[in-house]
Amino acid sequence: MQRKWWTLLVVCVATFMLLLDITIVNVALPDIERQLHASFSELQWVVDAYALMLAALLLTAGSLADLFGRRIVFATGLALFTLASLACGLAPTAVTLDLARGFQGIGGAVMFATSLALLAQEFEGRERGTAFGIWGATIGGAVAIGPLVGGAITSGFGWRWVFFINVPIGIAAIAVTFARLRESRDPNATRVDWLGLVTFSSALLMLVLALVRGNDEGWGSPLIVALLGGAAAMLAAFAAIEQRVAEPMLPLGLFRRRAFTGVQLAAFAVSASLFALFLYLTLYLQNFLGYSPIQTGLRFLPITLLSFVCAAISGKLSSFVPPRLLLAAGLALCAIGLFVLHGLATSSSWTALLPGFILMGAGVGTTNPALASTAIGVVPPRQAGMASGTNNTFRQVGIASGIAALGALFEHHIRTTLHVTGAELNYAASGHRPPRNVGLVVDRISPAFIGALNEIFVVGAVIAAVGSVLALTLVRRRDFAAASAPAQT
Repeated sequence: MQRKWWTLLVVCVATFMLLLDITIVNVALPDIERQLHASFSELQWVVDAYALMLAALLLTAGSLADLFGRRIVFATGLALFTLASLACGLAPTAVTLDLARGFQGIGGAVMFATSLALLAQEFEGRERGTAFGIWGATIGGAVAIGPLVGGAITSGFGWRWVFFINVPIGIAAIAVTFARLRESRDPNATRVDWLGLVTFSSALLMLVLALVRGNDEGWGSPLIVALLGGAAAMLAAFAAIEQRVAEPMLPLGLFRRRAFTGVQLAAFAVSASLFALFLYLTLYLQNFLGYSPIQTGLRFLPITLLSFVCAAISGKLSSFVPPRLLLAAGLALCAIGLFVLHGLATSSSWTALLPGFILMGAGVGTTNPALASTAIGVVPPRQAGMASGTNNTFRQVGIASGIAALGALFEHHIRTTLHVTGAELNYAASGHRPPRNVGLVVDRISPAFIGALNEIFVVGAVIAAVGSVLALTLVRRRDFAAASAPAQT
């Protein structure tokens, strides 16, 4: 096999693993909660720690690869991801699992940021389009089958094997990387924007931590006020640094293009609404309705199958339908689907979710191809990698902040409805029936849990609807035409 096809194989395998671990873990969360006695906030961090590290390091990882060598950085990311997966599977407590998930996210960011550069150095012309198409299909497949694969592994072998399965695959990928891939670097790369990395990562961490801890500490408490103030200060510092350094991790001049800003906000909206809600839908299906992990994965199939079908249709429509219309229509379908979910009752069966799932699957399928093409289509070709990395960063920021913010609203609703604290809150928030020694009345848990779900469905619908309006307003055809000119910095 030629070197370029080995490169495509190992890049696709690595990409599949790291993206599968965004969705595969969702259906394993209730089992993790029971076996590790995880609190509701610890459960949120299982997903958030991974997404947060991906978001914080994607742009910097690309710079490291350009500077030190793409093959060695990619292999380092693979090794870290593999070791962190082993640590996740062996984790004795929820806290150690959360920490391991953070390191797994660091490895994932390094692999993801380097993937396109490795493919671009090996493929040219029509073959490059084919390689990128296979890579894109790998991304879609990983996201689509994640819940089903996670359910099958959790039901058959236990939740720890969701992580253990990465270990032999990762070792094999590392061996192929050193044996078959070619080393390359950017001769013009001279430095890494470490100050930008520190300020951006610190801002995200403090914001998410404040959202997760706000209900417990009190939103006006000194800790939460300090965290929110610190996040704002770090974001301001990040903006100031990016305007002054010679090689910024995120050139803010790109945001002067309205379409570029619009597509980032659209990526954030679909992640903070639809994808952030998968955690709470999983808790509902497993803990409240009592389905097994694989049964839960099967019930997510309407979303995944329709997203595949509609993505193919959206890709074909993109040649003669303006991208802003596809973005706006896709996000509008997501908003309607989420709003349709509103109205669940304690007596509802899973089929009450089906109309919303169908609309959501059609919406995300319509949105994703337009997001990818617009993100790189409104900037000059030389900045395509930066634009793609920025879009992926906004996606992960949306997931991390969306889970935390929706979780804060979810907890607040249960607290104010039941007037509970401590252990009682964890039982109510997870949908579990409490043991006899916990002083909750069972008849009060179900309405509180369903009421909290309905509330965050509406909030998610509003986020997606706002994203639809912003995409329709900001993404303009003339920005695509202007992309051949250098972006202002």
